[in-house]
Amino acid sequence: MDGHRGSGLTEISQQAAPASTVPTKALIAGIAANLALAVTKFVAFLFTGSSAMLAESLHSAADSSNQFLLALGARRAQRPPTPEHPLGFGRERYFWAFVVAIIIFALGAAFSIYEGIHKLNNPGELQNLGWSYGALGIGLLMEGFALRVAWKEFRHLRGHRGGGLLETLSRTKDPTLPTLLAEDTAAITGLLVALVGVTLSVWTGSSKWDAGASIVIGCVLLYVAWFLARESHSLLIGESASKEDREHIQEVLDADPDVDCALELITLHVGPNTLLVLLNVDFREGLNTQGIEDTVRRLETAIRKRVPAAKRIFIEASSLASPCD
Repeated sequence: MDGHRGSGLTEISQQAAPASTVPTKALIAGIAANLALAVTKFVAFLFTGSSAMLAESLHSAADSSNQFLLALGARRAQRPPTPEHPLGFGRERYFWAFVVAIIIFALGAAFSIYEGIHKLNNPGELQNLGWSYGALGIGLLMEGFALRVAWKEFRHLRGHRGGGLLETLSRTKDPTLPTLLAEDTAAITGLLVALVGVTLSVWTGSSKWDAGASIVIGCVLLYVAWFLARESHSLLIGESASKEDREHIQEVLDADPDVDCALELITLHVGPNTLLVLLNVDFREGLNTQGIEDTVRRLETAIRKRVPAAKRIFIEASSLASPCD
């Protein structure tokens, strides 16, 4: 049975980009907070000479730049489709999330490890450590609040599906929450490591503990950079809809009396909230052109009802003879 129907490129180019769900205000507040923390920690480094404080200062500076890039990606992703980019710019957010991972590695992890190794080979005396404790205390309070907010968002995301931390973060197609949660967790971990390093240096009189803390902070950031790069890489290549959403689409096809079977069901996320659905369908024998048109419209409506992210749906009628036999 020949013929096909789908949402055309002209229709796509005229559709507005979906509204962003990124908490932009939260990102802007995070940028300001991390810049303030970066300055505070750097001042503490100047007064104490602590490698851990320098590593933490760079960590906060990297976080502020990362959140700026996430906000930039969210804004650019809202641009409407163009003839050159008919499916829109939703993947901009995946690109900038990947850049964030590179910055965490280059600015945070690599330099922190380098500084720690340098101070191990060239130990110096730490001074005015009250500045370090003050900066670390302020940092723990601010980062603790940020982590609490991110954790509430995570619990909302997990919802009724349940699942562990890594499973839920891997399931989401929006890179913002995994990045914020990973950064906030790494920030708390880094502050605690710095606190232990500075305290041990005070007790033992050796700055090697402080240098070791800098190396540990760098390793924590290295893991975060690897995790975020892996997730962004997968999204950039192209991820399908979740198993649950694919099953919903298949249920719609199975329930329609004018559909014999679906020969192909291909889904692809072109943005966190935009799903491309490609279907090759064998319609009921004897269905005329008008009947196919009506069935396709019915399928599109039903699929969007079950899977709201399915904003781009292309349905092609199979040209093979009795392909479901």
